[in-house]
Amino acid sequence: MAAKKKKADPNNKLVAENRRARYDYAVEDTVECGMVLQGSEVKSLRLGSANIAESYATVEDGELWLVNSAIQPYAQAKSFNHEERRRRKLLASKRELAKMWQSIGRKGMTLVPLKLYFNDKGLAKLLIGIAKGKRLSDKRETEKKRDWQKQKARLLRDNS
Repeated sequence: MAAKKKKADPNNKLVAENRRARYDYAVEDTVECGMVLQGSEVKSLRLGSANIAESYATVEDGELWLVNSAIQPYAQAKSFNHEERRRRKLLASKRELAKMWQSIGRKGMTLVPLKLYFNDKGLAKLLIGIAKGKRLSDKRETEKKRDWQKQKARLLRDNS
């Protein structure tokens, strides 16, 4: 019996990913947040034109904000377009917000956006990592481990 192919859900897709974040930071915990967006921003995200590589999240006055993220202007919006690099409010529960505020109060912790995507319901979500910056030696150690895993997999594949 052939398995049915699952159709690609247009709502559930990755828009932007900060791949460098896991290299530069040791992510201890993740939190999924909603985003307050304008209509032209959502249309632009559906086209996949966003960048969260240089962005970060911050807690100010009891609210969570995404700073320095870039969502390209939507071409068909004309005069109702949005600013490309505006601060965007993130939606999180009070419990999650308190947890983030407490963790970034500790030495060296920061809020780093990891992924921007649409969930199953078609809502734009941002995965934020509570992370601590890595030192250069930690980064080298991570590279060594990754190279060893690749080498080990190659040896096992060739020998069997």
